[in-house]
Amino acid sequence: MATDDIRHRNVAIIAHVDHGKTTLVDAMLAQSGVVKLGEGEQECVLDSNPLERERGITILAKNCAVTYTLRGGPRRGEVYRVNIIDTPGHADFGGEVERVLRMADGCLLLVDSAEGPMPQTRFVLSKALELGLRPIVVINKCDRPDARIDAVINEVFDLLVDLGAPDEALDFPIIYASGREGWASLDLDVRDRGVDDLFQTIVDRVPAPKDDATAPLQMLVTTLDWSDYVGRIAIGRVFAGSIAKGQQVGVCKSDGSVKKVRVQKVNRFEGLGRREVEMIEAGDLCAIEGIADIDMGDTIADADKPSPLPRVKVDEPTLHMVFRINDGPFGGQEGKFVTSRQISERLDRELQANVALRVAPGDTADEFHVSGRGLLHLGVLLENMRREGYELTVGKPEVIEKEIDGVTHEPFERLSLDVSSTGMGAALELLGARGAEILTMEPRGERMHIEAEIPARGLIGLRTRILNATGGEAVMHHTFAAYKPVRGTVKKRQNGVMLSLETGRITAYAVEGLADRGVMFVQPGEQVYAGQIVGEHNRDNDLIVNATRLKPLTNFRETSKDQTVVLKPARLYTLESALEYIESDELVEITPTSVRLRKRILDENARKRAERAERDRETARA
Repeated sequence: MATDDIRHRNVAIIAHVDHGKTTLVDAMLAQSGVVKLGEGEQECVLDSNPLERERGITILAKNCAVTYTLRGGPRRGEVYRVNIIDTPGHADFGGEVERVLRMADGCLLLVDSAEGPMPQTRFVLSKALELGLRPIVVINKCDRPDARIDAVINEVFDLLVDLGAPDEALDFPIIYASGREGWASLDLDVRDRGVDDLFQTIVDRVPAPKDDATAPLQMLVTTLDWSDYVGRIAIGRVFAGSIAKGQQVGVCKSDGSVKKVRVQKVNRFEGLGRREVEMIEAGDLCAIEGIADIDMGDTIADADKPSPLPRVKVDEPTLHMVFRINDGPFGGQEGKFVTSRQISERLDRELQANVALRVAPGDTADEFHVSGRGLLHLGVLLENMRREGYELTVGKPEVIEKEIDGVTHEPFERLSLDVSSTGMGAALELLGARGAEILTMEPRGERMHIEAEIPARGLIGLRTRILNATGGEAVMHHTFAAYKPVRGTVKKRQNGVMLSLETGRITAYAVEGLADRGVMFVQPGEQVYAGQIVGEHNRDNDLIVNATRLKPLTNFRETSKDQTVVLKPARLYTLESALEYIESDELVEITPTSVRLRKRILDENARKRAERAERDRETARA
């Protein structure tokens, strides 16, 4: 069939983390014959990044295209190419969300049949409504035993009203689905037609691209890819005109300049891959090769009549931390890239594609101030760096304050917490101690759903403490709300830490002796160094301990010689939980194989001198 006979639809899928967005896309791909799930292929084919598979979330937006022939109705036999844009569901990846929604003409609003709309649903949906996208509501996971479908539909309607959606958006079609079972239907009781109803609804309700193919070329670059063979690959939507292989174009940069270049290859999305074509016309998505100097937000325009499109607007960062070289005793032993120059080059590369990230020079040549949308945003960057062989240390995450009308403002987040009734008291106590204001509380089955507004600084370290207080049962999510005047103070960590006295190997004898002093973070056999945090003290002060002490050898036989000693299990930290745990005078040491906690100043005497100097400065300021 000729390309002219194929109609286009560009649709984005937006949802909260883990509501089954990527799984539903798998079902759509399977229905069109692109993949055959259950016959050896992996599920969640769009989650190709290793971190995405491990965490079960979508971090990087991706594109795929499905060519589908309608099987019923007055348009039976018509062929459509549906460009599917899989968007991140977490507010920390708002930079990705902002860009990819610009490529869509409509959206699927995917909501879990039990959990209903969540904070990230609100975040991404608000972005879609700002761009004028009308939602098709998909109630997913309808096979759940605790599904509350009617209540969730009402909550979606209330959310749209709360976000100021226009009347046409409130008249939304409802698709009932189970991505895992591979069906999506307009009728909850009809589950044997695959996802035909979903495709039919997309064709009927998502408007066809209205872009003018006869106008001068305008293509907005919303994503950058990289190939070792051709370098940068510009991905985006052609909003006007057409772009062809070998065509000379003008690249409109952020500073207003226009650079003339020649396009080497034009690729169209087909299935999960791309296919080289001669030309792409307005309304379609494509990937362009051969333009070396191109950045996110640039417009590829007509060489003779260059006219830039509005650049992508991204929410400002709310959190920053210091990245620095690893100057500890074990520095350079486990990593491949350890110098400040290598770290700087890696951050510069990240800036090319990560539009929500900011990097500025630090107080010294070995430090960098890195700002992002949240702890998960920066945590994913650090996890990717360590997997690539980088070794560095990072400081405590701190919120970015703003001066508005002479008053200091700080970012506030909307917090959603699902907790069992037995753990609700402890959770509310923690929220109150961190300056949270409870907005709503309602029972959902045997659990309580709490909505609150909390200063962003109160969130640092909160997830770990709530999980500990509720026995790991709480489910917590948050998204940026607004900047508001600074409210009160947030309590710091209540317990001090245990610091290693010297460099050496942890011994079981020493760990046994320290059992009543607190909880250990290290296990017998691990190498530690002086100034490294080896445990949490059960009091509020820091304690220097000898965790490498050997059992003294004597000529006396002990009656308890054959007694088996059971050591308490160590509390092991992941990268993100370690970032939440540390205080301002501490660092997290990150290497490809280890995550260690340490004091910023390792030497005890130097640390005490610095503390005295800080107290003197505070006294002078007072």
